[in-house]
Amino acid sequence: MSKSSKARLYLFDTTLRDGAQTTGVDFSVEDKRLIATLLDELGLDYIEGGYPGANPTDTAFFGDPPKLSHAKFTAFGMTKRAGRSASNDPGLAAVLEADTAAVCLVAKSWDFHVSVALGITNDENLESIDESVRAVAAKGREPMIDCEHFFDGYKANPAYALSCVRTALDAGARWAVLCDTNGGALPDEVKRIVTEVIAAGIPGDRLGIHAHNDTENAVANSLAAIRAGVRQVQGTLNGLGERCGNANMVSLIPTLLLKPHYADRFEIGVTLERLKSLVHVSRTLDEILNRAPDRYAPYVGESAFASKAGIHVSAIMKDPKTYEHVPPETVGNKRKIAVSDQAGKSNILARLEEAGIAADPADRRIARLLDEVKEREFLGYSYDGAEASFELLARRILGEVPEYFDVESFRVLVERRYNALGDLVTVSEATVKVVVDGEKFISVGEGVGPVNALDQALRKDLGKYSPFIEDLRLVDFKVRILTSGTEAVTRVMIESMDGKGNRWFTVGVSPNIVDASFQALSDSITWKLLRDGAPAKKKPSAKAKAGA
Repeated sequence: MSKSSKARLYLFDTTLRDGAQTTGVDFSVEDKRLIATLLDELGLDYIEGGYPGANPTDTAFFGDPPKLSHAKFTAFGMTKRAGRSASNDPGLAAVLEADTAAVCLVAKSWDFHVSVALGITNDENLESIDESVRAVAAKGREPMIDCEHFFDGYKANPAYALSCVRTALDAGARWAVLCDTNGGALPDEVKRIVTEVIAAGIPGDRLGIHAHNDTENAVANSLAAIRAGVRQVQGTLNGLGERCGNANMVSLIPTLLLKPHYADRFEIGVTLERLKSLVHVSRTLDEILNRAPDRYAPYVGESAFASKAGIHVSAIMKDPKTYEHVPPETVGNKRKIAVSDQAGKSNILARLEEAGIAADPADRRIARLLDEVKEREFLGYSYDGAEASFELLARRILGEVPEYFDVESFRVLVERRYNALGDLVTVSEATVKVVVDGEKFISVGEGVGPVNALDQALRKDLGKYSPFIEDLRLVDFKVRILTSGTEAVTRVMIESMDGKGNRWFTVGVSPNIVDASFQALSDSITWKLLRDGAPAKKKPSAKAKAGA
């Protein structure tokens, strides 16, 4: 099918409005501005910025709207209240005064909500829809209506739910969006109801879908509605949204572009070239929210194209299509070969190649490395999630890790005492003795806990290497208890980040949580020094000793 004969689908992002309803999410004005720019560059058609007048952040954001080159900046609001004219409703007035290309108003389409939540008659609700849409159109803006609870309303009273849609479209709405507000509809229901709505004479090219994820079906419901005939789809980045979230735009976009069932039939504003920025967009949002990216997210997660079993890796190395549904680079992701106790030599060789380590399959050290990985994972290490520690382990066995620094000893003290204000506090202090090029450095660090104090002390003074780790910071710290009892073996996984946003994971295992943490911290620093090419004398090659 040629591009010109494809049906046009319009993507409507509501991250900045519905996504802001997510528990724990609180966007600043600058956050909203950055996210809007990312969405616009990606190629979204509509960006809903929030609700003008509802809170100081949204009011300030709409007071100085972002400059968009592709998307239509959209304000959200409610239809006028019953008993007031559109011109005399303060809430609607704030929305109409916002400098936006489009306005999306929410309206009840379930008669149960009209009587119980609004306390008005069905006809009064229709009148509010009609007058509000006409008021938006009169301002020269593109009007659209979110038909709230449409699917529940249609099941209860199809005629009234349809009358809400018709009223909005007859008044001049460009779109009537069918909302599964409670998130309880299932794909077969959505497809059937949308089909019936279109069969009732409502054009599909004026209908949209807005799905919530309360049954883990928001993306599936959106795709079902598209197959049934709607031509606008709403969603949020990373599936943000109230309760269980909204349809995940990060999953919808690549599905529409890369899966032939949709790509051959539909055209969207996102190009294949722009699609390559999808991982960047998704992870930037996580960075703004100060949370770790979902490793298991479809398309964009670190594990989305990861393989662990040796038989899978062997096949992937022959042809990636054997275990990859799309090429990872199409969405800006990359293939990841995990190394674990299920690994075979194929995993090890593939992971070494990915790390830029030249290795001869016949080298006996490869078998030694495989045995070492399996032995360490038996003890509790996990290298399929700690790539930096694996790379260091491999390079050490291959004799490729310089001796940047040698830790002679470390000590951690935890003291519980009363401070000057008379408050009972717990203070941690760590002392680390490090040797760099024969020179000894003794550093002391204080922290909110023993691990934080140890981290501060270890990085406080590494002599000539201090400039290399100035931008290093610990961004995540996870502890897992592997055995029971107070003498339990502990695994610590640390995520580190540099000033450029590069992230890496290291692991440590010990019955002592401080010792396990120190292993992971030391690996993190060593890996950064190695990656950044810090100067050091290389250790003698272990090749001869290994009998290679």
